[in-house]
Amino acid sequence: MKLVSYNIQYGFGSDGRYDLSRAARIVDGADIIALQEVERHWQRSHFDDQPELLSRLLPDYHWVYGPAFDMDASERRNGRLVNRRRQFGTMVLSKLPIVWSRLHALPMRRTLRPLNTRNAALECMIRTPAGPVRVLSLHLAHIAADERLEQIDYLLAQHRRAPSEGGPWSGTDDEPSRNWTSGETEPENPQAAIWMGDFNMEPGSVEYRRIVGNTPYHRGAAYLDGFVDAAAVAIEPADAFHTHEKIIDGRLAKRRLDHCFVGGMFAGRVRSVGSDIGEVASDHFPVRIDIDLETPFGLGGR
Repeated sequence: MKLVSYNIQYGFGSDGRYDLSRAARIVDGADIIALQEVERHWQRSHFDDQPELLSRLLPDYHWVYGPAFDMDASERRNGRLVNRRRQFGTMVLSKLPIVWSRLHALPMRRTLRPLNTRNAALECMIRTPAGPVRVLSLHLAHIAADERLEQIDYLLAQHRRAPSEGGPWSGTDDEPSRNWTSGETEPENPQAAIWMGDFNMEPGSVEYRRIVGNTPYHRGAAYLDGFVDAAAVAIEPADAFHTHEKIIDGRLAKRRLDHCFVGGMFAGRVRSVGSDIGEVASDHFPVRIDIDLETPFGLGGR
């Protein structure tokens, strides 16, 4: 299956032009899409409802939007109140149904300067041919490693208790006449997970090592409840790539800030990982992952 993660910078390209359709064209065709910096009702993006616009541009996808924060943007038109919310967050689109989703508001540290904003991780459970998988589209803090470490620790704790915690509901419905479960069986909350997004960290950083662990004695080791960097375990080793370019201290910095981390059970299933270097639809480049989510678990893939 083809996965893509893309920080679309609310539709503004590196050329300074606002055009949401460019980002949609780039990700179209992937099986699962994780987007970051998607917004609703901001002046800078013409007060567009970007999740709704993206759903029209990508009509063959199921989708969920998760706002990291929500602000009042109401106004009065002809004496009538128009309720409107200004939001900024992440999005998941999938060719397969998204069985359930939940939004994680990540820990935040209040700053004096510079501007800091709330971050979130949108978690979506998708039943792939391989089995149920929790896919997260996330965006970590951009200011400091300490804040990112708090956010990673929160997400790892959530990840490790997922199977015992359960999904949207568990147990037997004791009021069947009210049809709480809509006739469905208990939804899965599997150990299998894939994290994609803008992590604002580079390979080898302390935050990166918090996710993948320090180099084990056995190279290539993968823990069932842990993660590996998809780019590090790909069957087709990728040439060095980056996902973001910025002038820092007068020099062009090329950094890999966007990543895909896959659960240990997927360590042998990643075929390739790379980025579309040079795309101008955002200030980031999209990350593309080709992974075997077709072979059922337990048939040589787990």
